[in-house]
Amino acid sequence: MSAELLINVTPSETRVALVENGSLQEVHIERQGKRGIVGNVYLGKVIRVLPGMQAAFIDINLEKAAFLHASDINSKLILKEETEQVPDIRSLVHEGQLIMVQVVKDPLGSKGARLTTDITIASRYLVLMPNSQHAGISLRIEDESERERLKKIVSPYCDEHQGFIVRTAGEGAGEIELQHDAEFLRRVWRKVLERKQRKQTNLPLYQDLSLSFRVLRDFVGIQLERIRVDSKLTFDQLASFTQEFVPELTPLLEYYPGERPIFDLFSVENEIQRALHRKIELKSGGYLIIDQTEAMTTIDINTGAFVGHRNLADTIFSTNIEATQVIARQLRLRNLGGIIIVDFIDMHNEDHKRRVLHSLDMAMSKDKVKYSLHGFSALGLVEMTRQRTRESLEHVLCGECPLCTGRGHLKTVETVCFEILREIVRVNRAHDAEKFTVYAASAVSEYLVNDEYHILAEVEVFIGKLIKVQAEPMYNQEQFDVVMM
Repeated sequence: MSAELLINVTPSETRVALVENGSLQEVHIERQGKRGIVGNVYLGKVIRVLPGMQAAFIDINLEKAAFLHASDINSKLILKEETEQVPDIRSLVHEGQLIMVQVVKDPLGSKGARLTTDITIASRYLVLMPNSQHAGISLRIEDESERERLKKIVSPYCDEHQGFIVRTAGEGAGEIELQHDAEFLRRVWRKVLERKQRKQTNLPLYQDLSLSFRVLRDFVGIQLERIRVDSKLTFDQLASFTQEFVPELTPLLEYYPGERPIFDLFSVENEIQRALHRKIELKSGGYLIIDQTEAMTTIDINTGAFVGHRNLADTIFSTNIEATQVIARQLRLRNLGGIIIVDFIDMHNEDHKRRVLHSLDMAMSKDKVKYSLHGFSALGLVEMTRQRTRESLEHVLCGECPLCTGRGHLKTVETVCFEILREIVRVNRAHDAEKFTVYAASAVSEYLVNDEYHILAEVEVFIGKLIKVQAEPMYNQEQFDVVMM
């Protein structure tokens, strides 16, 4: 598999695209004014304790108060009983208390950030755990002899004040590299403690790397062919960063000075636009409909124009199999998380169902984000979950429609016309007017005057008043005014 990263940088925005075998798989976007805060460490103030929810709201100098559950409070502060019950939140924090916390989930929609007091700070190979004393090894490092080797190297760095976890990228790392990482993390943590001592509450005690640097840290382990950057300044910064922390990536870095925008390579820009559409065409002629809501994401598969097999069951099976690959890619590309319901085309063959599930599982296994697949329900729907890691592509790039105000549909011209006629009758009963003027969108005005002229005339006779209709080009389809003259 060939893969490369394309990094597009402007003064206000950084975008990173992961392309595998010529196909866009992931898009990461960070805007300077809305930079994600996951990983940031703050000295927050407890502003409200909610015993019924076993939680507290913490002020970390953001627009919305952040949320801290009792189970996310440093395990050193929780004396668990044999029942493993979490103590009452009131025994752990109190209003007005200053507490060091780390963001584990960005604010999403109306929800504030999710916090923990179990602080972790990551570097190239290691994760520092200030509230632990042991050396841990990533579960993805499966070779027992390698696990033992790494534990032997890292254990001496741990003491009563801090422990370390070896990340997946640490597999095969030498003693010098691991020692360098441990020393780096210790320096970072000393800085954090100094800022805490000064009671710095207006700024983070620690802030994670910006997107350009973060992806180089987090995409370690993926076999990249090259990393193209279209900003000379960012390229130079990344070159210095990789030489110090990830030297094996330095030869892969390329400055891209081309006149053609970097996201036009591999049609990345077009793929991003297509990822905002509800309808996704399949090569066979079938299609998917993807609807993202607050509660869940639903995906509906249809055969469309595909009639590739004489046997209907085989046609349905082929469409469903093709859909599994597209679903996995779209979930990853759109970064859809939470509950996901997939409505495959009905299959009566149990072997076909099993093979479709296996195909979906194999396609999803390429995703770095944790997921779980629960199989077909009694209603024939496939239920699955995918961990929420950041806002979806749609939420990053789109906002609420000012015309439909989030409903997803506009009232028809006919519906608006009847609302106008009812409003005229209502106003006439409440007020004494000689005549009425209706201001409405052009399509609505034309429909009233031409298609519904007879009903308009009937209303005039009913109220005994003249009604004038005037088109207002600046009005949207649902907008109108009834003015008394």
